[in-house]
Amino acid sequence: MGFFKSLFQKFKKDEDFEENWEEIVYARDEVNFRDDEQRKRYIESCLEQMAEAGREINQLEGEYALVTSYLTDMEEIEALPESEREEINTFARKLSGYESEIQNYKEKKNRMPESRYNKLKQRENEIEEGIRKLKENEEYATLVKKDLRKLDGERHAYIYRKNELKELLNNYKGMAVIFLTALVLCVIMLAILQFGFEMEVFIGYFLSIGAGAIAITVMSVKYMDADRELIHIEKAINKIIQLQNKVKIRYVNNRNLLDYLCIKYDTKNSKQLSREWEAYKQEKEERRQHAEAEAKVDFYAKELVDKLSKFRIKDPHRWIHQTQALLDPREMVEIRHDLILRRQALRKQMDYNEEVAGTAKNEIMDIAKKYPSYAGEIMNMVEMYEKREHF
Repeated sequence: MGFFKSLFQKFKKDEDFEENWEEIVYARDEVNFRDDEQRKRYIESCLEQMAEAGREINQLEGEYALVTSYLTDMEEIEALPESEREEINTFARKLSGYESEIQNYKEKKNRMPESRYNKLKQRENEIEEGIRKLKENEEYATLVKKDLRKLDGERHAYIYRKNELKELLNNYKGMAVIFLTALVLCVIMLAILQFGFEMEVFIGYFLSIGAGAIAITVMSVKYMDADRELIHIEKAINKIIQLQNKVKIRYVNNRNLLDYLCIKYDTKNSKQLSREWEAYKQEKEERRQHAEAEAKVDFYAKELVDKLSKFRIKDPHRWIHQTQALLDPREMVEIRHDLILRRQALRKQMDYNEEVAGTAKNEIMDIAKKYPSYAGEIMNMVEMYEKREHF
């Protein structure tokens, strides 16, 4: 407990010490006024206090006069006839509205970069034509790709059929060999039966040769049909390849044209360029409105100043930036309250410095009175100080 008590007493002493910081103390008892150097240094110290207080008062008086004139202007404005006040409010309302437009324009996010805006502006007269060309060529590219896919599918189908036919031809050849071999074997067997066993095999010969002839004939017909179809398919494949080459040329030329248009308009495709074009038109309109708003701000600011200048308003320009106070009585009351507080604080500072200057001057006069033998010297120092300060 003793520690906290001593700590509290220490803080209390510090607070008492700080409370005395504003008080000017003159410790003349420690000064030997018969000593020229000490006397001169003491008087100069008092004069310096007077000079410092005087400079501070000069600065404060300017600010005090400014605040007072502001309050006076407020009283003058509030005392205006209703018709005159309504006209002033009209100018203030217009000015405030256009200033809000300007502020909203400045605060808008995701604005188009200046470099992109300038590029679109350079080609402003041909952007719509460029979008149209890009769209047409993109649509044409889609159709060409579709045709290429279709031709490619047909070519692969014909190639697949070609391979099937080649396999069939090989099969027909094999079957013809088999039938021919079977016919020869049957004839040999019938001959053995006829000459070896003296059997009647005439019908066998007839059936074997007839069956063999029919089978070989069928295989031959099928082989020739497949061969003709193969020739037709090979011609179709060649025709498709030639057509594909023509379409590929169109595809490459179209792709190169699209690449050129994308480079020309610095875009990836027509959709991107179209979006940027719409954004550019909106940006252009907003910039036009912004420029118009700036011109209107200048116009209504001048009108407001001219109107206020007709009355006893000392600083009409100040109200250009205080339009809300003109339009909203609550804002005016708040500003007045703030100004009154500021003026009171300035008055307090001025009174303090006047007290400092007066106390320092009284100290000098009292010393001159107490030490009459040095009064002339002291008054000369005061006179030189006053000349220097007034100069």
